[in-house]
Amino acid sequence: MFSYFLKNIFQRLLLLFVVSILAHAVVHLAPGQPSEVDPHNPRMQAEDIQRIRDAFHLDAPLHLQYYYWMSDLLSGELKSFKDSQPVLPKIRERFLNSLPLFILATVLIWTLSFPVGIHAALHRGSLYDRSSTLIAWLLISIPGFFLAYLLILWVVQTVALPVLGMRTFGMEQAGLWAQNMDKIWHLTLPALLSAAAGIAVLSRYVRAQMLETLNQDYVRTARAKGLDEHDVVYHHALRNALLPFITMFGLMLPGLIGGSVIIEQIFAWPGIGRLSYEAIMARDFPVILTINFFAAVLTLAGTFLSDMLYALADPRIRL
Repeated sequence: MFSYFLKNIFQRLLLLFVVSILAHAVVHLAPGQPSEVDPHNPRMQAEDIQRIRDAFHLDAPLHLQYYYWMSDLLSGELKSFKDSQPVLPKIRERFLNSLPLFILATVLIWTLSFPVGIHAALHRGSLYDRSSTLIAWLLISIPGFFLAYLLILWVVQTVALPVLGMRTFGMEQAGLWAQNMDKIWHLTLPALLSAAAGIAVLSRYVRAQMLETLNQDYVRTARAKGLDEHDVVYHHALRNALLPFITMFGLMLPGLIGGSVIIEQIFAWPGIGRLSYEAIMARDFPVILTINFFAAVLTLAGTFLSDMLYALADPRIRL
């Protein structure tokens, strides 16, 4: 097991190196130059553009640009094209803003999807099953930005409370309890919308997987032995149905970096998804590449975590 662990780590480090090279090449080969962030600015002269290119080694060969980017990233000296601010502190600040949004949305998805999906599988064809299926398909089909605008309009017209940003303007002078409740209020709506489509999709996966597992011979045998239905469903069927969801859980980790770009943009949430959008629009290569790099790290870490959890869920894998 230890040798498998080391081999797995080495393979992922090698893959991370290859992904960083490919991401760097794709970003630099894309149309548009970072020195032309504001081409309509009348104050931007040719010598200003050349000064930007010299400062960020944009005229160097591609492999040297990769070296400069990686060395600056590892040393913490990497700076943004847009404002010449250090990239890592900027990403860290936005990451911490997106973290509670991601955690709350993930908790909602995984705590609600399984009860909904399992209950629908156990009562297949019932009114509950048909209703949950209809609601799930509606949540999957309706665009998230459309639901967000409808929810914002409804809240503003009925409750008359602000919903944009991380806090209400003027709450800095309020008490600690009022500030915390204000943050929770601003966090609730984007987290619910971020989780809505995830709950719809995952609950359908849970229902389908449980229906397949409940029809297996070992489940019928357990019932024939007279075991309690709760033990049959949750100790026998559910454990064997968990394997596909372990992979899905590991692949959710990149959401820490990617965030929800649309939701953060609509709700003016200063998270890392919004930072990614701003960096792409400004052709801020250091920020784009660094976010891509950390997204690759989290993706590989998530798949590694999935492999480890497989061994816990299925003892046969340990062999």
